[in-house]
Amino acid sequence: MFGHVHIILMVMAAVLNVVFFLLVRRRRDDVLIKILFVLGVFMVAAELFKQWFCFRYMFGGTISLVYFPWQLCSIAMYLSVLVFFTKGRIREGMLVYLCTFSLFGAVMALIVPKNMLLDEIVFTVHSFIYHALIISESVIALILLKRRSKPSFAPALVMFGITAAAAEVINVAAKFIVNDPVREPNMFYISPFYPTTQTILSDIASRFGILVEVCIYLVSIVLISYLIFVIEKAVLFRKQTAG
Repeated sequence: MFGHVHIILMVMAAVLNVVFFLLVRRRRDDVLIKILFVLGVFMVAAELFKQWFCFRYMFGGTISLVYFPWQLCSIAMYLSVLVFFTKGRIREGMLVYLCTFSLFGAVMALIVPKNMLLDEIVFTVHSFIYHALIISESVIALILLKRRSKPSFAPALVMFGITAAAAEVINVAAKFIVNDPVREPNMFYISPFYPTTQTILSDIASRFGILVEVCIYLVSIVLISYLIFVIEKAVLFRKQTAG
């Protein structure tokens, strides 16, 4: 981490997203939704390629759920596709999720790419492109929400609760079906069976137990995502929410 390759990839992600913002900031809502949908479909296709690549070249033709696509950052891929088919509060909740929970996850993954900088260059490139696109989707979500009146954090919070619960169901199911620590997933890094490998949180898990670590982790994600929403609301949504 923090070597030349890492820094170059981060700078490229930042610059490309600034350019992306300048290109799409004046587009109509319906056009932005279509762009979001196209980005989501591209990410789904790229994810299918990654799963094949991992199966064929990283796991030697054996089935492994380690990179099952249901991490916090993975949710942006699904929401970007589904938002095209939704309206009202559900669409707004998805957009808020994208520019809070998803944005936070993508930025942290790019800053601390512990699980992305692997020897397999294809995997590493895919991971950086994937997370850079999440930021692009967050940019679109912010532009759309800026044009709305009083966006709420509550629907996104409910969605996070649902997606986190689904992640834990996957973790538990995989434990009983796969029963192999090497091939089991740790979706959202909240597995009740294995401590996370993330910095600081792993220390909490070893000292206070996995349950305490998982609770602290989830609460931290919610609080930081809400803080991001508050800042976005104050800076970008001021006119719409004033009075």
